[in-house]
Amino acid sequence: MTHWFAPRGFSVHSCEADARPGGIFRLCMRAPWGDEYWVNGSYREVVPPERLVIDCRAADESGVEQIDEVIRVWLAAEDGGTKLTLQAVAGGSGAGAAAMLGGMEQGWGETLDRLGDRANPHG
Repeated sequence: MTHWFAPRGFSVHSCEADARPGGIFRLCMRAPWGDEYWVNGSYREVVPPERLVIDCRAADESGVEQIDEVIRVWLAAEDGGTKLTLQAVAGGSGAGAAAMLGGMEQGWGETLDRLGDRANPHG
């Protein structure tokens, strides 16, 4: 996850993931301009090799929690590979939350693109 779990240009410098129900999910993304964004949560469901559900909270560069998010991931065999479907439902209030929520769709798209690049490095 340290190699891909962030939008393009961001890096992950800290990551803990214990993929079992109740296990910890925590990481810190560093923006190209130096700000750090922490995500803290836990795995609600782990059903290998089909499904993950993660509950988490994301904080702004000051460490103030801004949004709550539920991430659902479904995996299925398809055409000799794996199809990944992701649903992220998030909410929060305030200016910081609005900014984070406003960039969420693009951020998830770039994150999944980075995962795809790692899974298929030769195109």
